[in-house]
Amino acid sequence: MSMSSLSVEMSMIISASVIRVRDGLPLSASTDNEQGTGVQECRKYFKMLSRKLAQLPDRCTLKTGHYNINFISSLGVSYMMLCTESYPNVLAFSFLDELQKEFITTYNMMKTNTAVRPYCFIEFDNFIQRTKQRYNNPRSLSTKINLSDMQTEIKLRPPYQISMYELGSANGVTSAFSVDCKGAGKISSAHQRLEPATLSGIVAFILSLLCGALNLIRGFHAIESLLQSDGEDFNYIIAFFLGTAACLYQWNLVGEMLGSVSVGPCLESH
Repeated sequence: MSMSSLSVEMSMIISASVIRVRDGLPLSASTDNEQGTGVQECRKYFKMLSRKLAQLPDRCTLKTGHYNINFISSLGVSYMMLCTESYPNVLAFSFLDELQKEFITTYNMMKTNTAVRPYCFIEFDNFIQRTKQRYNNPRSLSTKINLSDMQTEIKLRPPYQISMYELGSANGVTSAFSVDCKGAGKISSAHQRLEPATLSGIVAFILSLLCGALNLIRGFHAIESLLQSDGEDFNYIIAFFLGTAACLYQWNLVGEMLGSVSVGPCLESH
């Protein structure tokens, strides 16, 4: 693909950020002076996406009117950028790929995992700004081979298109993301993130198990009494086993809560 064809009607990269996936902590970001209404709205989307990175595939695009938000995630860190809608995808993801390679080379995972302050790697902004200037002037790029490789990769595995419905609303009311571990399909409600069990949940789990076992033992004793004499009411035995079944069902529900199913590790494995 020639550089001249890329530069036709091409706009620009506006800003970029480096964000920790597990909690959305911003590690670094470029400084920009864009104050348009559309750009300000996109900054809200940046924050909303940051809180949901662990639930998303490793390469995504959110179209927001005249702007696109693209990001890639790897090794627990996400690289996000805002560009105009006419900016070519191949350049956008090549830009993010450069940020990723430089950040991984510069900082080890221990530092990124233990960071507690926002923008504690703000010095990385210098590299973001230099790279952004290069990609906003495609004639200065000397990465035709890389661009060709990226174009092939995007064609074989296009970025997942995030809808506004999936993103949710700015007031905090959000809907479940419907993505799978390959980043292209849907995920059922059985794979949605569950909250970890509390101490009361663990106690309920143990008590349900004990009650179920007690009812089962009493039921067997009732059967034994029935075989030895005709005085035992058969309905009494059925009641014991129904109680056992109810306890076991409750035990299963609490056990699922203890499992705390999470889709994050699956998606981060790419």
